[in-house]
Amino acid sequence: MTGKSKNNINFNTITEHEKFVLKNKLTHSIHAYIHQNKRYRYSFIAAAASVAILFSVVLYNQNNTVYSPIEKFAKTIQNVKPTNEVALILSDQKNVEITVADSTIVYSNSGSNIAIGASKTIKQETILEEEIAFNTLLVPYGKRKKIVLSDGTKVWLNSGSKLVFPVSFKGDKREVFLEGEAIFEVAHNSEKPFFVKATNYNIKVLGTVFSVSNYTEDKDIETVLESGSVQINYKNNDLFSTTNSLEIVPGNLATYSKENNSLEVKTVDTEKYFAWRDGIFIFRNDSLAAIMKKLSRYYDYRIIIKDKKLAEHTFSGYLDVNEDINYVMKTIMAAENSLFEYKITTDKKIIIN
Repeated sequence: MTGKSKNNINFNTITEHEKFVLKNKLTHSIHAYIHQNKRYRYSFIAAAASVAILFSVVLYNQNNTVYSPIEKFAKTIQNVKPTNEVALILSDQKNVEITVADSTIVYSNSGSNIAIGASKTIKQETILEEEIAFNTLLVPYGKRKKIVLSDGTKVWLNSGSKLVFPVSFKGDKREVFLEGEAIFEVAHNSEKPFFVKATNYNIKVLGTVFSVSNYTEDKDIETVLESGSVQINYKNNDLFSTTNSLEIVPGNLATYSKENNSLEVKTVDTEKYFAWRDGIFIFRNDSLAAIMKKLSRYYDYRIIIKDKKLAEHTFSGYLDVNEDINYVMKTIMAAENSLFEYKITTDKKIIIN
């Protein structure tokens, strides 16, 4: 077929010059296509390399976290739990049980002498093979204890708590490690800041009064500032596990989520967070479940609420926890107009219906 078609090229009539131009266009298109493919391929390789480098950096950051000496020591005793009595574990691993309820533990400036109440004194080494010597105070559920550290800082430990601390503070900072709940009245020393350490979380202070609640079974770490100022340092949830810092002021409650690595701050009535030191629990529209959780730790009773709706019921008021658990339960019942009944068993359980 040699005729022309309106929409097609008739190659029988194409000139030599047109053939030359067409050939050059085809050659140029082929080279452009090859060059484009190479560029995409190199871009892909570069992107893959970037991902590999990023992944390597993340792994490096996660595997090369620098822990302070007290954090390293705390990891070695993380499975050590309180027994039935308050216990002080000395630098030589000697376990000293403290059975007198109201006895305050007071360390000398050097940390070598420890007074327990008015009648007992213990001596210990402050340096072990050129390493810092640490002590551990274990407070079981149902007990409380006050301790004065070698720098004069006062600490009130609540039930079910563990405090790790050096027998004396060396270097340019003072560090302790806390599990559980404590109130700190920190001795002022502008040249040697005080740090309360926890996993992925620490509080820096110079001299102030604050409360920290960091029970291992709780989802959050709570820090409440009564006076002074503190700086909270915490790891966030990004790929590089970077550390964020935030200063809080008196009246602030900072809540750190262990799960999300996030921090929220709000203004609160600080009295309720410090009153337990004086044997008083203060509740402001707290659920019965939250109240019983605190009482369970304070008195070392397992408390079971069988009615879920009852567990969500709120309560406001003051409880004198210097009284026995039965008295406290009756106080709550009276305030709640007998909305529930309870039974105390011989194996330290309270069943609420």
